Amino acid sequence: MDVGVGLPTTVRGVDGSTVLEWARRADAHGISSLGVLDRLVAGNQEPVVTLAAAAAVTRRIRLATTILIAAYRGGAAVLAKQLATVDDLSGGRLAVGVAAGGRADDFAAAGQPYERRGWRLDALVTEMREIWASAGDGPTGRIGPRPALPGGPPIWVGGHTDAALRRAARLGQGWIAGGSSSVPYPELAARALAVWDAEGRTDRPRMVALAYFSLGTAGADQAVAHMRQYYVHAGPYADRAAAQTVTNASALRRTLKEYESAGCDELIFFPCSGDPDQVDLLVEAART
Repeated sequence: MDVGVGLPTTVRGVDGSTVLEWARRADAHGISSLGVLDRLVAGNQEPVVTLAAAAAVTRRIRLATTILIAAYRGGAAVLAKQLATVDDLSGGRLAVGVAAGGRADDFAAAGQPYERRGWRLDALVTEMREIWASAGDGPTGRIGPRPALPGGPPIWVGGHTDAALRRAARLGQGWIAGGSSSVPYPELAARALAVWDAEGRTDRPRMVALAYFSLGTAGADQAVAHMRQYYVHAGPYADRAAAQTVTNASALRRTLKEYESAGCDELIFFPCSGDPDQVDLLVEAART
């Protein structure tokens, strides 16, 4: 199973230079992917722009939106061009994780309706695929650049609801399980694969999952502080997320084994601290 790391864009007080140092270290360590979270009404760096910057300081690591709340961005044309540009700048290293989103304030701030956001996400992904497939054809009127892969970068769909699982099977090459769910990952993975089969897919989805980590002597305290800050409006969810955060090497290895045995292809760990040494601690713990 591959091990990825999330960039600390949602950790309070982290600046751009620190985010890029995380990207450099992850690339040098051989970590599989750099993930990035999406919120609009928050102090985080914007995920597509962040991955463009990460592309410039890395050479081999996959760049993944995990996930992008695409529907609050409105139409598909500009977003398709932005994502194709990151894909081009990175030499085809982009994977596009999308989900419907669950925060109405993000949509309100963007001037987009919160209702029927799932339906609009379906339409947006379909239109982006059409744009990527036709990019560069003809003398005028096409939206480029052409992505590295025919049809564009792979789409991974996030979410635990029945609608999200069906969306993954209809539109995606993979499925993303968010971190800190109240439902155990093996149960979620089994549901996702069953829906995939029910939708008539003969291929296997890339199974990606997210988790949180906070290692070192202050790991547990940092986990609580970060989760209560980031999920300030989520009530009890913040404490549940903190309780499920990996805070030591033995818990990390146990988590890796549990996810791998359930069929996970890649587990991406998101940090509760902006300290770049967390990347080194993650790699050391995973390899022990």
